[in-house]
Amino acid sequence: SSIYSEAQRLVDLIDDTIKLSRLDEGATDMAREEVDLYGLAEKNLSLLDTKAKRTGVTLELTGRSCIINGIPQLLDGIIFNLVDNAIKYNRENGSVSVEIKENEKNVTLTVCDTGIGIPEEYQERVFERFYRVDKSHSKEVGGTGLGLSIVKHAAKLHQAHIELYSVVQGGTRVRVIFPK
Repeated sequence: SSIYSEAQRLVDLIDDTIKLSRLDEGATDMAREEVDLYGLAEKNLSLLDTKAKRTGVTLELTGRSCIINGIPQLLDGIIFNLVDNAIKYNRENGSVSVEIKENEKNVTLTVCDTGIGIPEEYQERVFERFYRVDKSHSKEVGGTGLGLSIVKHAAKLHQAHIELYSVVQGGTRVRVIFPK
């Protein structure tokens, strides 16, 4: 029902707004611990599996267990939001692949999709609060318009660096590089 879904959107918006304000304050009340990014990715992919199946989107996870010192709730938010977007802005029967790997210096999370892509002139702006590339599309895909903003702030708190590569109608790749 539409009243229920509108109420749910408000709840989500309030949740995301609270998350962002905590991030703005430096998340000082949130404890850091050893976190396995691969395990977190597994958890989030199984949470989002039903949503993916609805549009025939295939989810794939590669890599292996990689431990970083971080804030679990925020790392969770990074993975969830990136994969959620990769599903939302995909094409029917598309795919999303998540890879977790490490070298001497970094642990890297990469989320690739076969989706609609982001025009070059908007790529800088997608991490801004409430910024939407396609206003008409945003109502049907839902969400609060704060997901990528949360990703950006959470990454910053982990001294992580974000790379975005996207081609219109050719998919998007987002890479979050965490220093060890």
